Amino acid sequence: MISKKLAVELINYASSTGADFVELFYEDTKGTSYSFENAKLDSISTNYVNGIGVRLLKDNQSIYGYTNDLSKKSLFKLIENLRSSFSTSRCIEEISDLKQQKYKRVNKSIVSLTTIEPSTIIEYVRKGINEILNYDKRIVRVIGGFLVKTSDITIMNSEGKLFKKHNEYGRVFLNSIASENGKIETRFDGPGSQNGWKFFTEELDFIKLARENARKCILMLGAKECPSGHFPVIIGNGWGGVIFHEACGHQLEATSVAKGLSVFSNMKGQYIANPIVSAYDDGTMPNEWGSNDIDDEGNPTQNNCLIKDGVLVGYLVDNFNGRRMGEKGNGACRRQSYKYNPTSRMSNTYIANGKSTVEEIIKNTKLGLYAVSFNGGSVNPAVGDFNFGCSEAYIIKDGKILEPVRGATLVGNAKDILKHIDMIANDLGLGQGNCGSSSGSIPVNVGQPTIRVDDITVGGRGGSIDEYK
Repeated sequence: MISKKLAVELINYASSTGADFVELFYEDTKGTSYSFENAKLDSISTNYVNGIGVRLLKDNQSIYGYTNDLSKKSLFKLIENLRSSFSTSRCIEEISDLKQQKYKRVNKSIVSLTTIEPSTIIEYVRKGINEILNYDKRIVRVIGGFLVKTSDITIMNSEGKLFKKHNEYGRVFLNSIASENGKIETRFDGPGSQNGWKFFTEELDFIKLARENARKCILMLGAKECPSGHFPVIIGNGWGGVIFHEACGHQLEATSVAKGLSVFSNMKGQYIANPIVSAYDDGTMPNEWGSNDIDDEGNPTQNNCLIKDGVLVGYLVDNFNGRRMGEKGNGACRRQSYKYNPTSRMSNTYIANGKSTVEEIIKNTKLGLYAVSFNGGSVNPAVGDFNFGCSEAYIIKDGKILEPVRGATLVGNAKDILKHIDMIANDLGLGQGNCGSSSGSIPVNVGQPTIRVDDITVGGRGGSIDEYK
């Protein structure tokens, strides 16, 4: 860590050639990973991230650099290179001190994972893996893991403000691989939290999760190929929200909105979804995977309403892109590490609960697909086109779940899919993941209740859906 005195010197030096805002971002992060091959501990590895990022702003121009050499000489050399981008005279006053800012705590006190003996964590993961291996001999391999990551951040800027925040992440991984008659099926689960050891021992039923992981892996191994066509698709809760996150959520970040590169640019106040749809990005959910006390500019995180009753009401805005938009940052600025220039990103993003039940949605679907979970996809942010592969899906016929199918792919457009959501259940769930974008990979929650899209393109190699009529 650098001293406040040195930080003041660096900030004043950086602003001497015309920058209208200067920010120093110091990071000290430690991550420990436990890796398992079947029930055998393969490795325990620890990595450290320690360094400082420097950002200079001038109107709509951003200059960024970073270093892990925290010597005074190195830091001044970095800033000398950055400030040379501006040739005008000083336009902001020098600061004499940095005052630490107070803010409301989002993440509550926890029993830190760093206090838990490694042997306890190892035995915890091993029990789950053995549960899977003992389920069926067709499961030929299980890759497991456990992650503990602690991060201490200090943000200092030319407004004389200093912010400090601490985050601790814990996550367990199970990836099962089953094989039979030349077919291979995989099943991944990776729940995580910022609630310490309590999450894993009191909130998560890990053995039940392992059993379900094994059961669904074997179930999908024997499934038929999915038919193709245009028909209704029920999308499951929790991880089903990855479609909204990727196809729509990124389109609501100021990173693309401010430059007019989003399909939702300049659409605030307009209907972009069925009126039954409301959506939020809430960074204030206590100890959730994507939550923060403050964002990476020092702004308090918020519960940002994005869509209200089908109407686009807000974007995710960072301070810099907010300059172009005439809006203030709303706690949505994030980055992977000091090596990345920060920008607007999601935290815990979800479609809100509706008034139906899952049973009602299934009962009211004559013929369609029930897509429970997904294994990846791609989105073209410029036009909003997307495709997502389903890792678990079932045919629905006459209001009943008929049989599992594999190889289903959902193809659509971000603007269209929101308007075709015609039923929403009341079973909101969240799923943990890491989201990659221009400011790196960050922890996020995706989420939604079970929803129905009344018409969407489904790709598959199982012939036509008409065969089920």
